[in-house]
Amino acid sequence: MELELFKSKPGLFRVASTVLHGVAGAHFWFAAVYDYTYVNVPLSVSPIFNSYGRQFKFLTYWDVCLQAVYMSYAFGIDVFTLFNKNKKDETTQKLVRFKDTVEASVALPIAMFVSFTFWGLMAVDRELVLPSKVDPYFPEWLNHMEHTNIIIFQLLELVTSPRVYPSNKVGLITLGVFQSSYLIWMHVVYYKSGIWVYPIFKQLTPPFRVLFLAGSVSTCFVFYFIGSFVNWFLWSGEKTKKEDDWEPVSTSQKAAIEP
Repeated sequence: MELELFKSKPGLFRVASTVLHGVAGAHFWFAAVYDYTYVNVPLSVSPIFNSYGRQFKFLTYWDVCLQAVYMSYAFGIDVFTLFNKNKKDETTQKLVRFKDTVEASVALPIAMFVSFTFWGLMAVDRELVLPSKVDPYFPEWLNHMEHTNIIIFQLLELVTSPRVYPSNKVGLITLGVFQSSYLIWMHVVYYKSGIWVYPIFKQLTPPFRVLFLAGSVSTCFVFYFIGSFVNWFLWSGEKTKKEDDWEPVSTSQKAAIEP
């Protein structure tokens, strides 16, 4: 779908992708720093914000930091390749391959999960995720920066540049490790503070808590495959083949796809 337009206007896509990475990187760094520095909820309002781990206890904050690092890294590659005449050298290829793996395995599916889950639960009962009494201390614009803009920037990332997806084995293991790390950390926070990060866990019995977590992990895996499909649909060319299906492209194919 996007491939033909990419072939005809590669320079336009390169500029759009570079600008996107720069703006998104600055956007998420600002959100992360502002949140950590200025969002201070009194203990009398909600004890969770000042408990063990501070902002780093929230998956949302993990995701904001992830997006900030990913977009900054992608912007750095954009600048590097701009001044590197040999865009096909081994170093550049490794940098790009790592970027593609991070985007496909964690940056996109986690952004989808955080955004859709947060707004879904907010629609059902906001007290389960972000109690209304916190509103005076957590600006609405920051809420949208962290829960709405993450998916907007990721959708723009999908349509402005192609990527090579890793093998499903690599992608799912990477995503699984990220999710497992957060789940372990969430239980460490509970052990240290006696408070669940999200109020919904306090309402669930242990069996339903396990089911909820299993469903959350499974949903992230579904989002991984949705991202893979959308990437294939938009960029159905050699650049989007998975690593385990990778085949060298001919010189004529390279000339047709790349600037």
